[in-house]
Amino acid sequence: MWMSVPVILTLLQALAVLGRRVVVNWDVGYVDIDRDGYGSRRAIGVNGVLPIPPVRVTVGDTLALTVHNSLNLTTSIHAHGLFQKGTNYMDGAASTTQCGIPPGSQFTYEYVVQQAGTFWLHAHDHHQNVDGLRTPLVVYDRGSPPIKYDEDILLSFEDWYTETFTERVRITLDPSLPFPPPHGIGFGLINGINGNLTKPIHFQPGRTYRLRLINMSSTRWFQFSLPGHAMRVIEIDGMYTEPLDVDGVDIAPAQRYSVLVTAHSTSSYNYHFNATMYATFIPVEPGLSPRIFIGDIIYHQGAPFVQPGSYDDSFIWANDINLHALDQEPALPVDRSLELVIGISLYSTGQHLVHFNNITYAPPITPTLYTALGMGNMAMDEQVYGPQAHAIVLKHNEVIELVIYNPEDALHPLHLHGHTFQITEYGPTNGLGPNNATAFPVVKNNGIPAKRDTVVVQPYQYVRLRFRANNPGVWMLRCHMDIHFAMGMALTFIEAPEVLQKTQKVPPDMLELCAKQGVKTTGNAAGNQGLNFTGLPPVPTIVLREA
Repeated sequence: MWMSVPVILTLLQALAVLGRRVVVNWDVGYVDIDRDGYGSRRAIGVNGVLPIPPVRVTVGDTLALTVHNSLNLTTSIHAHGLFQKGTNYMDGAASTTQCGIPPGSQFTYEYVVQQAGTFWLHAHDHHQNVDGLRTPLVVYDRGSPPIKYDEDILLSFEDWYTETFTERVRITLDPSLPFPPPHGIGFGLINGINGNLTKPIHFQPGRTYRLRLINMSSTRWFQFSLPGHAMRVIEIDGMYTEPLDVDGVDIAPAQRYSVLVTAHSTSSYNYHFNATMYATFIPVEPGLSPRIFIGDIIYHQGAPFVQPGSYDDSFIWANDINLHALDQEPALPVDRSLELVIGISLYSTGQHLVHFNNITYAPPITPTLYTALGMGNMAMDEQVYGPQAHAIVLKHNEVIELVIYNPEDALHPLHLHGHTFQITEYGPTNGLGPNNATAFPVVKNNGIPAKRDTVVVQPYQYVRLRFRANNPGVWMLRCHMDIHFAMGMALTFIEAPEVLQKTQKVPPDMLELCAKQGVKTTGNAAGNQGLNFTGLPPVPTIVLREA
């Protein structure tokens, strides 16, 4: 079911009347900190501290997040998973929906929070999230949630590295250095602290707990389980699901899960939880890759611990293709199908870059949203957004099917801004790329598909996704392995620009962020008229295709 823009605005006004105004003030700056036991390094924190405290609101609240930039680079903040219906300019994606906040300046992100679920806030400029600028965002239901429980417990997971991300990008994109660069092993953080120092979880007999699990990592996956306890998935990426019993969840970067766990009826024993940080593309090194973190579940202080057993073939991991949306929305009828093929190639710059359909992303000068708002009828022309924004114009309310092929040996967690998508099918790439990957089966959702905003495209496989273009705006599709994003793995959906121009207006203080940097807020990707892209860097060409 889709709603018209006036109906959406009326609902937003009604929610705002119900809610409160939650004011959060962030002074974003550098901190020196040892988070992993390997020594202090420069990181990015808020108000002089790291980890950044979680932000908690209720549906209908207005979140007013004021960001003062004390860094020496621009910054911006994205509320990962929030649709920002009617407020596309608050999405926080620098160069896409805004100019970054200049050093010494501040800006207030203010919007009505319309969705309940588990989300997170993170930098979306210069990949500053990798260096610490990230924290959970929990949005509670207004009134009783559709699935009942007694208590919330939040667990966030992060990878952490001895070098800054700027250094990681440098050794990856420097043409004079060997490619690929050596893998960073990384360390794991749980709720912002050393995973080996994780604080215990306290259970009371008979109570049901909702564990909100967020992977805020830039590169690594986390497998989470509670041996000796049954887990029931009820939410993925801010979308409620029909409850599904599992033994563990495998959480990719940017993904979120909520699981219900009912405590045992007796407090005679204590238990452990397991959080394993890993990446399939990192060679196994005992004690380093994977890294296994064991936490305590305390029923009674001093009670003996039940030792967990090992995983076997009967262990059931959560799989989104087997989940069903709680709202019972059937698979959407497709209006238009788009095929995207992932690749990595050596380019004329001497760099190895990632691409969709042979286009590697590079940010425009004028933010893409401002081009969509200011170019009139030309906003319907994909060329006006520049040769490397990889703009795809969508019609209002059409149902899009994305078929994304991954004919390479890397896996990619892909995140779509402004939407969730239905996951309807996985299957083999059947000969695309260097390997003929016919061994993977075709797996389809049996019934009502689950919806989420971040999906993993496995090596030599494809995924089919569906979503309705009912949110006029400019929305990125990007890989949430930040190094792949830095290598150009992104594109931009320009959704219903003719509707967008009639219904949204960028606040003056947001336009002022561009003015302070001498960036035009009208015109094409280069800030010029028509298809004159003078000022944009030369478009690199593929020299050698590697996948």
